[in-house]
Amino acid sequence: MINKPKYRADILIMRITRRVFFSILLVFSFSSTIAQWKPVGDKIATEWKAEVNTDNAWKEYPRPQLVRQTWKNLNGLWEYAIAEKGQSSPEKFQGKILVPYCIESSLSGVQKALLPTQELWYKRSISVPHDWRNKNVILHFGAVDYKTTVYINDKLVGEHTGSSDPFSFDITPYLNLSGNQEIKVMVWDPTDSDIQPRGKQALKPFGFWYTAVSGIWQTVWLEPVNKTSIQVLNPVPDIDNKLITLHSALANRSGNELLKVKISFKGKTISEQVVKYKDVLSFKLSDPVLWSPDLPAIYDLDIQLKRGSEVLDSFTSYFAMRKIALGKDVNGYTKLMLNNKPLFQWGVLDQGWWPESLLTPPTDEALKYDMEVVKRLGFNMIRKHIKVEPARFYYHADTMGLLVWQDMPSGFLKIQHPEQHVKFDAKEDWKRPEDSAKDFEMEWKSIIDNLKFFPSIVVWVPFNEGWGQYDSKRIAAWTRNYDKDRLVNATSGWTDRNVGDMFDAHQYPGPSMEPGEQNPGRAIVLGEFGGLGWPIKGHLWEDSRRNWGYRTYLDKAEYTLEYSKVIKNVYPLISRGLAAAIYTQTSDVEAEVNGLMTYDRKVLKVPEDEARVLHEQLFRAYSKHQMLISDSEVKSSSLNISSEFPGEGWNLNSSLITNFKKVEGPAKLKQGDSVWAINSFSNAQLSGKLAMKLYAQGDLKIYLNGNLVYDKKILTKRHYDELNLSDFNQFVKEGQNIIALELKNVTADSDFDFGVYQFN
Repeated sequence: MINKPKYRADILIMRITRRVFFSILLVFSFSSTIAQWKPVGDKIATEWKAEVNTDNAWKEYPRPQLVRQTWKNLNGLWEYAIAEKGQSSPEKFQGKILVPYCIESSLSGVQKALLPTQELWYKRSISVPHDWRNKNVILHFGAVDYKTTVYINDKLVGEHTGSSDPFSFDITPYLNLSGNQEIKVMVWDPTDSDIQPRGKQALKPFGFWYTAVSGIWQTVWLEPVNKTSIQVLNPVPDIDNKLITLHSALANRSGNELLKVKISFKGKTISEQVVKYKDVLSFKLSDPVLWSPDLPAIYDLDIQLKRGSEVLDSFTSYFAMRKIALGKDVNGYTKLMLNNKPLFQWGVLDQGWWPESLLTPPTDEALKYDMEVVKRLGFNMIRKHIKVEPARFYYHADTMGLLVWQDMPSGFLKIQHPEQHVKFDAKEDWKRPEDSAKDFEMEWKSIIDNLKFFPSIVVWVPFNEGWGQYDSKRIAAWTRNYDKDRLVNATSGWTDRNVGDMFDAHQYPGPSMEPGEQNPGRAIVLGEFGGLGWPIKGHLWEDSRRNWGYRTYLDKAEYTLEYSKVIKNVYPLISRGLAAAIYTQTSDVEAEVNGLMTYDRKVLKVPEDEARVLHEQLFRAYSKHQMLISDSEVKSSSLNISSEFPGEGWNLNSSLITNFKKVEGPAKLKQGDSVWAINSFSNAQLSGKLAMKLYAQGDLKIYLNGNLVYDKKILTKRHYDELNLSDFNQFVKEGQNIIALELKNVTADSDFDFGVYQFN
C-alpha cells in the first residue's frame, strides 16, 4: 500500500514522458512534411489557399451518388518526376506534389508546365487495411488530364484516355500479400498541341485561353467492395406517374440477390421494401414533393444488397422528383418547362477556374461559395462552361437548388487549322478524324454516365461556338436518345443545324435572340451575353493592358449602371419568347475581367441587393409583344434613310420624310459611311413599354420625338441587339411619334436596320 502512490506517480511520469515524446515526434514529422511542400508563386489567391495543407487536401467523400462507409482517401503528397515522352519509369523522382492539384498550379507545390514532349510520373506507397483482404480493392480517379497509365507494384494495371471523366481499376490481382503497395501513374497531356477535349487550356495563355492543366486534378481514392456489388445507381423520376425508377448495374450476380430499399424525406421514412434485385426497379410515391430552385426537395435512399442473411453491399444515395421538357406558354411560345410549368432559366456562365489551383477548386467550401453567391444574386441556373466539375459540385447544385447546363469540354487547334473552328455561316461541319471522334464520343458518353444521376443537370451542351464542331445532327440525336430525361442544346450560340431542343444566340454585350419564327418547336435561348469588364487594382492576375472584357469600365458607378442597362434590355426579349439567358460570367479568370467577382473572390462587383431587384423582373409574366415598326430580320420591310444630313429638325418633323429615300431593309452600308433614318408610330397603338431591335456598326444616336435616348458605339454582328426604352415612355406624345437614328463612322461593311415594339 505504501508503494502504490509511488507506483502510480511513476506510471504517470512515464505516460507524460511518452506523450511529450510522441508530440515532439508528431510536430517534427508534420514540420518535415510541411517543409516538403508549400504553395508556389506570388499571384493573387483566394482566402481558401491559406487553409490548404498536406493533410486536408479534398478529404470529402468524392462520390455523393453512391456513398459507402469504408474507403481511403489518397490525396496528399506524392512523389513526381517529369521525363521525356516514351522513357521508362524514372529511377529517381524530383520532389513532392500535392494531389489533387495539377502540376501547373500553385497549390501543387510545383507550378511547372508539362510540355507535349514530356510525361508526368507520380509515385506513392500505400497500405491496404487487413480487413480488406477478402474484398475487391478499387482504385478510383476523379479526373486526370489526359492519357493515363497506372501501375501497381510495377505491374501494368490499365490505361485511360480523357481529361474530365472519372475512371477506376480493380487492383486486387496486383497487390502484394503483405507490406506496402506502390502506385505509379504516368500521364501525357498534349494540351493545345492536339485536338483532344481540353476546354480553355493553353500552353501560352492569352485572352480567354487559360493556364494549362495536366495530370491528376480530382480526388484519388480506394474502396473495398464484395465481388457481388452494385457498380452504378441512376434514379430516374416520373412525376406524371408518381414513380421513381432505380437503374443499377450489379457485378457478379447469382440471381438470388435481394434489395432492401428505404426511401426517406426530411428524416421520415416514406417507403421501405425488400424486393428481388433487378437492373430496373420502380417505386410509387403517393404524394411526391417536386424539386425546383425554390424548393430543392431531396429524397434519401438507404440501400442494402443481400443474399440470404449475408449483406453484400450497403450504401446511401438520394434522388429528386423533377421533370424538364419543352412546352408552350400562354403566349404560344416554346419554353423550358420545369415540372410541367414554364420557368425562365436565368443563369451565369461559370468557367470554374481558381488562381491558386486552376481547374481544381482549392476546397469544397470554395466550390460551394461560388454557387452560393450565384444563388444569392438571384440566378437559378449555372452553365458549366466547357469544364466538368468534381461530383460534389452537382451535389451542391442539387441540395441548394441550382439548375445546371453541362458543356462538353471542346477540343481543336485554335490557330493552326481554322477549319476546325466552324464559322457561323459554314455550310458543313468539320470532318473530325475518325480516331479523335471516337475518343471525343467515348469521353462524352462517360461524362453523361457519371453525371446523369444529378437532378440539377437539365441540359447537355455537346458543342460551343463551332469549336471542334462535327457531325452535329448525329451527336445531338445520340445525346438526346441516350438521356431522354434531359434537353440538348446541340450547338450553343453559333453554327445552328436545326437540331437539338434550342436555338441559341451569343451576343456581347447584347442581349439578343434568334428569331423564333424560323425555328418553331424549339426554345429560343441566349447562351451568352454581357461580359462587362471592370479591372480592380490589387485583384488582377496581371497588372497589364492584357486585361479585358467585352466592354470595359474603370469605376464602380459606371460598371453598375451599365450592368443595370444590359439586364433591363433582357426584359422585352421575354415578351418575344426568350426562354433562358446566361450572363458572362461568375468570376474574372486570369486576363478576363468580366466576372461578377474578382478572380480572388474578394470583391463582388455588383451590389447583391441591387442585382436581386434587377433579376426578379426576369421571372414575371410578360404579355406577348406587339410590333410598332417592323424590322427586316425575318421578313423584309422598308427603311427611310438618307446618306446626307436631312436638315434642321429632321428628328422632330415627319414632313421632312421627303428628304429620305425608301429602301428595302436591311440597308447595306460601307465602312466610313454615315446615315440618317426615320420612322413613326401612333400613340394610339401604344399600351405598353417601348423597346427596339437594332442592327448597326458605328456611333449611334437614337431620338424619340427629338429627345436623345441612346448615344454610344454599337457593334452588332450576326444578331439584332435589343434596347429597352421603357424609361423614355414619358417622351411619347399624342398622335404620331418620331423615331430617328443617326449612325456615323460605320466601322465595317455591314447591314443597318431597326424595329420598334411594345411589351408588358
